[in-house]
Amino acid sequence: MKIRQTQLPKDWKIGSLGTLCEMYQPKTISKKEMIDDGDYPVYGANGIIGRYDKYNHEETQLLITCRGATCGSVNISQPKSWINGNAMVIKPKEEINRRFLEYMFRGYVDLSNIITGSAQPQITRQSLEPVRISYPKNLNEQQRIVSILDHCFEAIDKAKANAEQNLQNAKELFESYLENVFEESNGEIIELNKITEVKDGTHDSPKYVKEGIPFVTQKNIRLTGLTLEDTKFINDVDHEKFYKRSNVAFGDILISMIGANRGMAAIVDNEIVFSIKNVGLIKSNKNINNRYLLHYLLSRKAQQYVKDASSGGAQEFIGLTKLRAFPIPIVSIRKQNDIVSKLDALQTQTQELQSYYQTKLDDLEELKKSILQKAFAGELKTDKMVEELEEIQL
Repeated sequence: MKIRQTQLPKDWKIGSLGTLCEMYQPKTISKKEMIDDGDYPVYGANGIIGRYDKYNHEETQLLITCRGATCGSVNISQPKSWINGNAMVIKPKEEINRRFLEYMFRGYVDLSNIITGSAQPQITRQSLEPVRISYPKNLNEQQRIVSILDHCFEAIDKAKANAEQNLQNAKELFESYLENVFEESNGEIIELNKITEVKDGTHDSPKYVKEGIPFVTQKNIRLTGLTLEDTKFINDVDHEKFYKRSNVAFGDILISMIGANRGMAAIVDNEIVFSIKNVGLIKSNKNINNRYLLHYLLSRKAQQYVKDASSGGAQEFIGLTKLRAFPIPIVSIRKQNDIVSKLDALQTQTQELQSYYQTKLDDLEELKKSILQKAFAGELKTDKMVEELEEIQL
């Protein structure tokens, strides 16, 4: 594996992980052997997976996940832990500072090229040993880089926490306003099927074709609206049969009826013809503003109804009868329009805030990558890092 930089500083050198580190996979204990109230944590592929009454490592260790979907990710164990064989222990020798190596693995060394297997991805000690890294010869210089990275990442993590909190606050502000609007509307509670026609899509699984009519399922209904991305296709004959059952049209509302995202709703906002499966269809009707209805369906109170009205085991669902009986607070069309105008305006502001803070989070991740690139190219200067950190203050 090639290292990323083309030219090293004078006081840096290159070495292989096999020469610079001791690497091994410890003995694995099974879930049955673990003890709920054990004194010591057990580390697996994705961090702590249980407790045990013994430990096989007294000191903190640098771990690389060597099996499974997160293969190549990094963990740091607690002192006095049992480390299972799904995690490769990487013990640097005298030439390498462990924290320096940890930062290198977190954002600079690319292990994707040595991961083998598709059904069960894995990294072996034999594949890790030839991986070459660059590092300062002087341990004090390694420690200096670690200290700067610690300072930078602490500031970045604090900024991320602020951005995440602001992002959550923006969501909660809209949700709170949404609840209050419907609580204060004093609307008459009417069952959904008495307001408009409510149907459901087919429950059959037709034969799919490469090109044809899009076949929409609950995965296509998202908080951001209806998407036709990644849909499968059916032929015209099947579509005509399904369309007689549920004639989806522009302005209708689709609501997921099965699975973890049941209750998620979206308005059909384009003229594309498609069929639906395991999805409720709420037809557009002059008696109700469909955006008013959509806002209510996405409220906490409505989502609670979906949860309470659901049945089934591993794959819970809300049936058509319960969907038709959905209790909706109804006010005059004029008041509905007024509520929609206010909610749409606040939702737009909320989405702008969410976009702003999500961009901040993305920028912070990019800044982390940039700092790591500079650190392991021998270009890390304290004053420059301070300037960059000041630019991302929230």
